[in-house]
Amino acid sequence: MAEQHEYLRARFSRRNMIRGGAVTLGAVAGGAFVPGATARAAVPAQRAAASAEKVDGALVAPFGRHLAYGTDPRTEMTVSWQVPVAVKKPYIRIGAHPWDLSRKIEAEVRALHTPAGVGASGDHTQYYLHARLTHLRPGRTYYYGVGHDGFDPAAPHLVGTLGTFTTAPAHSEPFTFTAFGDEGVGYHGLANDALLLGQNPAFHLHAGDIAYADPAGAGKTGDTGFDSRIWDQFLAQTESVAKSVPWMVSYGNHDMEAWYSPNGYGGEEARWQLPENGPDKANLPGVYSFVHGNTAVISLDANDVSFEIPANLGISGGTQTKWLEARLKKYRAAKDIDFIVVFFHHCAYCTSTAHSSEGGVRQEWVPLFEKYTVDLVINGHNHQYERTDVIKGDEVTKKLPIGGTAYPETEGVVYVTAGAAGRSLYAFTAPDSYEGHENDVESVSAFVNLKGGKQNETVAWSRVRYLDYSFLRVDVTPAAKGRTATMRVRGIAESGVEIDHFTVARRV
Repeated sequence: MAEQHEYLRARFSRRNMIRGGAVTLGAVAGGAFVPGATARAAVPAQRAAASAEKVDGALVAPFGRHLAYGTDPRTEMTVSWQVPVAVKKPYIRIGAHPWDLSRKIEAEVRALHTPAGVGASGDHTQYYLHARLTHLRPGRTYYYGVGHDGFDPAAPHLVGTLGTFTTAPAHSEPFTFTAFGDEGVGYHGLANDALLLGQNPAFHLHAGDIAYADPAGAGKTGDTGFDSRIWDQFLAQTESVAKSVPWMVSYGNHDMEAWYSPNGYGGEEARWQLPENGPDKANLPGVYSFVHGNTAVISLDANDVSFEIPANLGISGGTQTKWLEARLKKYRAAKDIDFIVVFFHHCAYCTSTAHSSEGGVRQEWVPLFEKYTVDLVINGHNHQYERTDVIKGDEVTKKLPIGGTAYPETEGVVYVTAGAAGRSLYAFTAPDSYEGHENDVESVSAFVNLKGGKQNETVAWSRVRYLDYSFLRVDVTPAAKGRTATMRVRGIAESGVEIDHFTVARRV
């Protein structure tokens, strides 16, 4: 024991930690690596010819680590990262302890080339790497390090580059997840990321408009201002959270980068490795689902149904809506799933003066949310926080004040716009109304985007409005048969102050 103590003290000395970089390792709760754990290279959506740059691998540091669940979060995890130039033989090391990264697995390189003449970053290649891990143990914490020839994360001086992740549990137990949309790069996005980490979420949902490398957001090649290097900044900004918390994204209008085929999603396919259980990976790579404990989560691509920004309108030919109904039906019939959460970009119900509500979503998906009693719908697109009352058939079925409880099985659906992650804020037509500053009004003027254009409407369902930076925290508590399971939903301001809270309850 004394010899082991001296070995560990030397290996993880303060000097070595400093030389390795200021990366917190985090705590391990009895994790154990499976000797039979395997990994398989993810299938690339787009490959670009990589230039054979002659760079010493010791001089190239990986960055922008981000995790994503596989189809089964209990046993599958993808580790993704970036390197500034081409490297030789990239890989991941993984193990149950930071001093035992004995398992070494080859990673896949996806080289993404931006054509010449496209924005400030034209004729530029970025290198994204992915290692998809399978046969992991449920509810276990693993250490990992990413490297390549010349850069070995197991080396004593690089211990500070290690990260950890925890798989979903085998059985239902309480957990927390967070959500927001419309982050971009900047102080407020960084501040929200730091606050997210303090919530200790099991996973995070990003409801579209991720980095804003394309500032126009119309999905057109003729738009100007595109800069692929914004993604380098975004992934570096997000790494403090995403290296340990699965960062599950859906795609918004600013994520349709028209210079990358197909449908402007080729860039996203290079950067992310998401579950591949959606209806059409080629056209809808951001559509998928997963189950964590007693909660099913569904990611949709609202660009497919958007009348407001129609660049990708109808790309699925209706297959996404058919898939959605089949998935909702399956999850609602499952005895071990209590809650269904759906997230996507364009808002079903919002009173923002910018984008307001999307009629395509109301037409295609809202009837299904109501039919299968979806417990919570999370959107972005409008840069503010807004929460509705309980809605069915576009009407309020129950007022849901701050602190109230909704019962979706009998009452209807609650919608939250959480699009204030970091980009410049929009505005409301009605006064702000949030926890500690309630200002109830009978009706709010808004509009809905229809196929023929905007249509004005006056609505009664706008319950909470907060015009500052914020995100969503959801605490899920399972229950024994015959009792009531709950989701406690909270809006959290960038300052850490609670701006809204309500409960979604379901008898199981």
